[in-house]
Amino acid sequence: MLGRTHVIAFSALAAATALAGIAAYSLRPEPPPVVASGTADVGGPFTLTAHTGGRVSEEAFRGKYMLVAFGFTHCPDLCPAELQVMSAALDAMGPEADRIQPVFITIDPERDTAARLSEYVAHFHPRLIGLTGRKDEIAAVAKSYHVWYEKVDGTDTSDYLMDHTSITYLMDPDGEFVKHFSFGTSAKALSEALLAAVK
Repeated sequence: MLGRTHVIAFSALAAATALAGIAAYSLRPEPPPVVASGTADVGGPFTLTAHTGGRVSEEAFRGKYMLVAFGFTHCPDLCPAELQVMSAALDAMGPEADRIQPVFITIDPERDTAARLSEYVAHFHPRLIGLTGRKDEIAAVAKSYHVWYEKVDGTDTSDYLMDHTSITYLMDPDGEFVKHFSFGTSAKALSEALLAAVK
C-alpha cells in the first residue's frame, strides 16, 4: 500500500513524464497538409444497346460532352421532368448545344427494350440517345456512375415502379467527369452551367 509520500512522488513523476511527452511531441515536424487532387471516380467504359438497335460504347461519344441521365420509361414524373429540363436547356444554348450529346440510360432493362426507348426518346430532344442492355450491363454502368436503383416493393409484377438516383452527369470530351446536376435544377441554370463548361 502506497503512503502519502509515495503517492505525491508518483504523481510528480507522472506529471513530469506527461510534460516531457508533450514537449517531445511539440518538437515533431508538422505533417504535410492533405491535398485532394485528380478527378471524381464517375463514369467509365460501357457497351450498351442504343434505341436504334445498334451496340454503342462510350468511345462513340469521344470528342463531345455527354449529358447523362438515368431513369426508366414507365416513370410517371421525375424522369420525364428531368428530360424536359435537359431538352429545354439544350435548346436555350443555341449552336453550342451541338457540342453536347444527351444520353438517357434505363435502369429498367426488363421492360425498356430498344424499341420502347425509341418511342420514348422521340418525346424529348431530337438528339437524345436512349441506351439499354442486359441486366448485368445496366448494373455495371449504374455502378460506375454511383447510381442506385431498385424495384419498388408491393407494386404490380408487370406495372412496377423503380426507385433510383435522380442526378444528371456532365462528362467531358475525354469521358472524364465534369460536374453533376441534382433533380430540381432549372432549365435556365442548367443551360448557363453547360455554356460555362463548354466554353
